[in-house]
Amino acid sequence: MTTLRIRIAVDGPPPYEQLRDRLRAQIERGRLLPGDRLPPVREMADQLGLAPNTVARAYRVLVKDGWLEGRGRAGTFVTERPPLSAAEGATALADAARRYIRRADQLGFDREAAIRALRRA
Repeated sequence: MTTLRIRIAVDGPPPYEQLRDRLRAQIERGRLLPGDRLPPVREMADQLGLAPNTVARAYRVLVKDGWLEGRGRAGTFVTERPPLSAAEGATALADAARRYIRRADQLGFDREAAIRALRRA
């Protein structure tokens, strides 16, 4: 199960909207990946200090919109293909590539080594 860092502002929009938006942003940025399991509703509610119905509502909206999928007792997961437009997908891919190259550099590898590793994967 994925560990999430989410903060809900007391004086912001309704909590379910904040949670929905933050989860979607984490999926868009690649912090939550396809197949990642989200915490159960009650656990997420306890972590965030929210009512379980608030978390359930955010999850339901994200399922309806195609960002998450419910698998019954197995839990709630990030969908394999989030509903991004072609432009959003291209932007997300470019961001992921930049992060990957930065991480390879941090590990002491040049771009060519990073690209070779990517091709092998």
